[in-house]
Amino acid sequence: MISQENCTATMPMGATLLSDQGLAGGGATFRAWAPRATAVYVNGVFGGVSRSGEDPDLLMAKDANGYWSGFLARAAEGDTYIFYVAGVGSSGPKRDPWARELANDPAEPFPVCRAVIRSAHAYPWHDAGFRSPEFSDMVVYQLHVGTYAPAVAGAGSTYLDVIEKVEYLVALGINVVQPLPVTGNEDKGPTLGYDGSDYFSPDCEYGVSDPVALAGYLATINRLLAAKGFAPMTIADITPEAAQMKAMVDLLHVYGIAIAFDVVFNHAGGWSATYPVPKTVDPSGLLHGDDYSLYFWDRASTTGPNGTYDNNQSLYFTDQGFVGGLSFALWNADVVGFLQGNARYFLEELHADGFRADEISMLLTMNGQSGWDFVRGMTSTVHGINPRALKNAEYWPGEYGNVPATEAVAPVASGGMGFDVVQHDALREAIRTAIGQSAGGAGAWVEMTGIAMSLWPTNFAHAWQTVPCVENHDIVKVGTSLRIPALADGSNARTWYARSRARVATALLLTAPGIPQLFMGQEFLEQKQWGADFTDPNELIGWGGLAAGANGKSADPAMGDFLRFTQDAVRLRNSQPALRGEGLNVFFTSNADRVIAFQRWVLGAGQDCVVVATLRESTWWGYRIGFPSAGRWVEVFNSDVYDNWVNPQVAGNDGEVTAEWIPAQGMPASANVVIPANGVVVFARG
Repeated sequence: MISQENCTATMPMGATLLSDQGLAGGGATFRAWAPRATAVYVNGVFGGVSRSGEDPDLLMAKDANGYWSGFLARAAEGDTYIFYVAGVGSSGPKRDPWARELANDPAEPFPVCRAVIRSAHAYPWHDAGFRSPEFSDMVVYQLHVGTYAPAVAGAGSTYLDVIEKVEYLVALGINVVQPLPVTGNEDKGPTLGYDGSDYFSPDCEYGVSDPVALAGYLATINRLLAAKGFAPMTIADITPEAAQMKAMVDLLHVYGIAIAFDVVFNHAGGWSATYPVPKTVDPSGLLHGDDYSLYFWDRASTTGPNGTYDNNQSLYFTDQGFVGGLSFALWNADVVGFLQGNARYFLEELHADGFRADEISMLLTMNGQSGWDFVRGMTSTVHGINPRALKNAEYWPGEYGNVPATEAVAPVASGGMGFDVVQHDALREAIRTAIGQSAGGAGAWVEMTGIAMSLWPTNFAHAWQTVPCVENHDIVKVGTSLRIPALADGSNARTWYARSRARVATALLLTAPGIPQLFMGQEFLEQKQWGADFTDPNELIGWGGLAAGANGKSADPAMGDFLRFTQDAVRLRNSQPALRGEGLNVFFTSNADRVIAFQRWVLGAGQDCVVVATLRESTWWGYRIGFPSAGRWVEVFNSDVYDNWVNPQVAGNDGEVTAEWIPAQGMPASANVVIPANGVVVFARG
């Protein structure tokens, strides 16, 4: 029988074992927010006994603030439960919004599935010594767990498949992984992840339940742990699907890679893909979740004061919509507490190193002042928990009044939003424009000055406050824009033109100010547009091209060569402090010659680098380029080396140039340099 033993006004939400609350004894407390419900019952299987329905022995008690609570002494780790909510509008089961895991039971599939009681301390973490990189040192790698590395044809990849790629990511040199949203969502099957409904539960599509498959993944995990001096884990440690997501974070940390989760606080639900039951469609045409979801969780009447259907009566939401879903009711302190609790969950239970906050501009558009209050409260909360946690806003000023993007990174105390960094599209658009223009041939006009004007983010105090890219999940999604190789040569994305222009795009990104962000597959010349449908090979990145081929080359030599190029370009950024510094001087640009040259340095310390790039289709020999000082300058990078590795006809500078005190292009010294066709060369002080 349920009781009020161990129940307090400050007890955790959802189902929580007494041991996780520092209390003696067995059992678990349950807590739910349903202010307008007439009754809330705990249903489930506890100690092997199934309990369901409106049983008086399962009825929780309601407090003055609309919170229902109860204690079950028989409840234990691994037991499953669901709330039965009786309300004015309807009665029936509701999934726990705070559930840490949903049961993946074929006999009771989503959306009727119960939640699983899990201890927050069950997973054996190994990352106590991990420290996330400084913002200025970050190189971000965006991936979609479901399509990143499928192990079985026609099936999505998993959290454990990402672990299989840990050594690959280390070799690539990136130090932050940014997965698309991984929390439970309404669309079962292929999904982008932006239709969230179960914010504390890992998406069960990315879990593994087969014991044989788990044994194979465990072998990889234990090999990786042993290499770092850790004891092996057991199959029980990774059997819960929630533990598999933790293992992904853990192993990335063990190997020096931070993780910034993509969170969606501007709306819930929406989209529509493969779904087992019809979604609720209200008269406004907005799509909502199943009857067991957050939507009208306390089962209030759907009719508003004017007698018509009213989404403002839904407990967590308003009638404002975005991409088919509903905006959270951010005027409501309890809803804000739910979302702030979600951020705390990521940081404390999943050991997250930061967030990418989706579409903050739309959040503000739909919520006005309450949106501003929410954002400031959220960033302050995250900073209070972990000052090093990355707070990355997707904020587009054009979607929200005239508030500039710099306000996103302004401190809360001065009226800003309090984020650390913001997604920035100026460099992306400039580089993609130039690459597309260059595909017009040798006689086409190419706007190099656009790149020059976009290298430093306008009005930002620090370059690292922006996250530029040339590809991301929105830009190269099926039905949108082309990936860089296809943009570079529309007739054939494997020609020299495509390969060399793509090298210029990636090299400019990795030598520019800001936190560079790569999108999965970009590093090895993926030319197919990306999609979340893991059943369609045309939407998956092509790992097969990197498999061993003839003569020690990759099966697709262009892919292998490009991967080596990207690895070395990332390594160049990591090894040259100037490329991560704040100093930038774009001292020369020629649209006619398709040349750009800029200086990078560390403020107050020098350590200069000079970056020279061209999108000309033939090599520049003896091209006069300015330098900060006379003397020896080492050619530390040449993109031409990577074409048909090692390029037997590389156009370069024999490893160095000697600059003379001959002023040029506003610089005090200069040298004649070789700039390879569609190439980038980087010089550092000798």
